[in-house]
Amino acid sequence: MFELAEAGNRLEKDDYEKAAAELRPALLALEQKLREAKDMAVAVLIGGVEGAGKIETANLLMSWLDPRSVEVNAFGPDDESRGRPPFYRFWMHLPPKGKLGIFYGSWYTDPIVRFASGDMKKAQFAHELEKIRTFERHLAAERVLLVKFWLHLSKDAQKKRRKKLAKDPRKAWMLATPQEHRYFKLYDEFYAASEEALRVTSTAEAPWTVVEAADRRWREATVARTLLDAMSAAMEARPAAGPKPMAVPKKKPRTALDAIDLTRTVARAVYEKELEELQADIGRLAWEALERGVSTALVFEGWDAAGKGGAIRRLTQGLDARNYRVVPIGAPAEEERARPYLWRFWRHLPPSGRLTVFDRSWYGRVLVERVEGFCRPEDWKRAYSEINDFEAQLAANGTRLAKFWLHITPEEQVRRFEERRDTPHKRYKLTEDDWRNRRKWNAYLAALDEMFARTSTSIAPWTIVPAEDKLGGRLCVLRTYRDLLKSALKKSRKTRQAVVLD
Repeated sequence: MFELAEAGNRLEKDDYEKAAAELRPALLALEQKLREAKDMAVAVLIGGVEGAGKIETANLLMSWLDPRSVEVNAFGPDDESRGRPPFYRFWMHLPPKGKLGIFYGSWYTDPIVRFASGDMKKAQFAHELEKIRTFERHLAAERVLLVKFWLHLSKDAQKKRRKKLAKDPRKAWMLATPQEHRYFKLYDEFYAASEEALRVTSTAEAPWTVVEAADRRWREATVARTLLDAMSAAMEARPAAGPKPMAVPKKKPRTALDAIDLTRTVARAVYEKELEELQADIGRLAWEALERGVSTALVFEGWDAAGKGGAIRRLTQGLDARNYRVVPIGAPAEEERARPYLWRFWRHLPPSGRLTVFDRSWYGRVLVERVEGFCRPEDWKRAYSEINDFEAQLAANGTRLAKFWLHITPEEQVRRFEERRDTPHKRYKLTEDDWRNRRKWNAYLAALDEMFARTSTSIAPWTIVPAEDKLGGRLCVLRTYRDLLKSALKKSRKTRQAVVLD
């Protein structure tokens, strides 16, 4: 793969200046078009051999483009990412639609460095590359244009480049770290690791461009020309068909919810006694989870007026307010619409040892957005695999997830709507949309059945809560969370004991 980037290509000064005079204004014009249209984002990845000019290339793009719509991202250790899944920090730095993000270092850096250094086995390396393919496929589907450059130098060219940098007082700092010296010595190992990474992850939606980097002018002109061509092609692509609402089945479909017993009730005295015990248990377990760094996330979905808010209040009453967050999810804000769908949920993931409660969640895409036609069919159809991958990343990171669907009958929903209408301090909860959504009950049932079938997994199962009786529903939620904490902490203790024994 890299042999073609060792051909000795050069660009003379006059030819470079001529190319720059053409490319720079063309890039600026496309950047302005991107900023005005706000229908896609551009992520430029700059990777490559040590000493190949990655920093200079990033600086060139910043000097040629309007910096108001360009963000440069470099990654090192940071406190905010600690305890969250590895891809968290990359999600947080994705550019919004209308802007470019330049990534100096990216999601490729850690797996390539670890594999080349001998700190990662081949099977794990292959697994990491497959995760990258999934991530990039998701970004491409969400209108993020990925332009990936690999700047290559032969071993001899790298040695010459290193000597040249060492003699230049303005650039010698690039060789100053022990890490740089170590990487230079591992040229062959990095060559093999990088070649495999590029082979596996150069896809139709996110191809790599290998750039011969020995000659600065050739490198810069190649990067600028490739970026210009990629942006031009993406902007000329025809937009996909728009969304349309889901047809409402005339007959009530048979679903997994039919098997839920909604007739059970709990006496008030029994409820109050068990509630107090559960809250005490949860409070104690939550403190241990904080000490052990066990994070949890809870998803609450359900019919309107099914009691999500009441269940959340009872669950959090026994917790220290410093250690949890309740995140209500409504219609996306402008900054959320400008980024891939799951971005708005990645940003709220709990740090180490803490809890995030999602009042509504990422399942809106396969429920309300599907039924109401707020997204395209290909978006919600793709969402099942994206959601499963997202939840698998949480599990792999040690974040335990519980997902609740609070279930009631249509008749009980009407009764609660009328109660809200007739109670002054509850009236604010009732909206015209609540009444309107009832007319699509059967459509929601069909969407729910597919959601349960495709996203209730061994690592993230759904708990269907019989919520016809509010008291019983609340106890079911608290019991499930208590048991989740117990299981997670038991596993954490065993893991720590195994580490100590080793």
